[in-house]
Amino acid sequence: SKTNMAAHCRLLSSFRFTNVLMSRHINGVRPRVIILRAENYSRMSQEQEGGGLSDSKEWTTPPLYHEHVPITLFQRTLLTVGSAAIAIGNPYRHDMVAVLGETTGYFALKRIRDRMKADSIGRQILSERPRINTGTINLEELRGLPDGTFGREYVNWLDRNNVTPDSRAPVKFIDDEELAYVIQRYREVHDLFHTLLGMPTNMVGECTVKMFEAIQTGLPMCVLGAVFGPLRLSSKQRWKLRNYYFPWAVKAGYGAKNLMNVYFERRFHEPLEELRTDLKIPPPPQIPKTNNSNKDRT
Repeated sequence: SKTNMAAHCRLLSSFRFTNVLMSRHINGVRPRVIILRAENYSRMSQEQEGGGLSDSKEWTTPPLYHEHVPITLFQRTLLTVGSAAIAIGNPYRHDMVAVLGETTGYFALKRIRDRMKADSIGRQILSERPRINTGTINLEELRGLPDGTFGREYVNWLDRNNVTPDSRAPVKFIDDEELAYVIQRYREVHDLFHTLLGMPTNMVGECTVKMFEAIQTGLPMCVLGAVFGPLRLSSKQRWKLRNYYFPWAVKAGYGAKNLMNVYFERRFHEPLEELRTDLKIPPPPQIPKTNNSNKDRT
C-alpha cells in the first residue's frame, strides 16, 4: 500500500546507506555505521507493530538467541553488498568479513550442519556446543604442554601473531539458532586451522587458509576471500599463491577429514605432526628460493 511504501521510504532515508557505501573512508571507522543502522532499522521496523509496515510476518520475527538481530530480505541484501565492498577493500576488516559470512552463508551452513549430524563427533559438538575463548581454554595450561604438541603450538601461534581467542564477534544475522552456533564454531576454530596448516596471519597465509576453508565448508565468504584477497598482493606473492599455496590448499581441503567434526579441545595434548597425519593434512608447501627469473612472473 502507499502507506507501507511511505513508511518504508521514511525509514530508509534516515540511514543514508548510499553515503556509507560510497564513502571514501572505506578503510576507516565510518562503514561500521552500516551494521549499527541496520540493527536500528530492524528495531524500528518491529516497533511499527499495529501499523502498515509490520503487517507481514517478515517484519515481526522475534529474536532467536541473545545477540540475534532479525532482518528483512532487503536489509540482508544491503548488508551483503556493503560488507562485501568494504571487506574486499580491506580484508582485515574482520567485522565486515563476519557480516558477509552471516548474510551469505545460510545454505552452506545447512550443509555443514548436516555433515556434522552425520558424524558422531560432529553430533557431540552440536549437542555440547563447546566454545573457544579465554574463559573456556586455559592458555597457561597449554603453554605448559611439551613442545610440538598441538596445544603448545596453538598458543605459540597466538603469541607470535598477537592474536587472542576472544576476538571473534558474536553472531547476529543468522535466522536459525543452531546454524548460528555452527558459524560461531567455525569462527572460533579458524585460528586452529591456521595452526594445523602452519599458516601465519599475513595476506598470503590468510588467502591460503581461506582457499582451504572454501573447499572444506563451501562458505561464499571464504570463496570471495580466496578470489579477491590476492588482488592486494604483489605479483611475486601472487605467483607463489598460484603455483604453491593454492594447489596445496585445494589438495589439503579435499583430502583432509572434515575439520568441523574435530573436537579440537580434546586433542591439545597430541603431537601436532601426529594430529596432522590423523586428519590427513599434508605438510605446508616448501617454497624454493626465488631468483631473478621469477621477477617477471605474475
